[in-house]
Amino acid sequence: MEITKNSIIGDVLDRHPETAQLFLSIGMHCLGCPASRGETIEEACMVHGADADALVEALNGAIA
Repeated sequence: MEITKNSIIGDVLDRHPETAQLFLSIGMHCLGCPASRGETIEEACMVHGADADALVEALNGAIA
């Protein structure tokens, strides 16, 4: 599974729970909330003021 900005956070965490730390490290502490189950990485990054491209790169690096 390649992770993109359009990937749903819940799907990424279901398939790759080891990526949770990357989300937490940029301030996304609400990984268990209902919104994260259906929110894209890009949407969450906009809300949290994070760089979606950098996060996607880090996530793909973590699962490689």
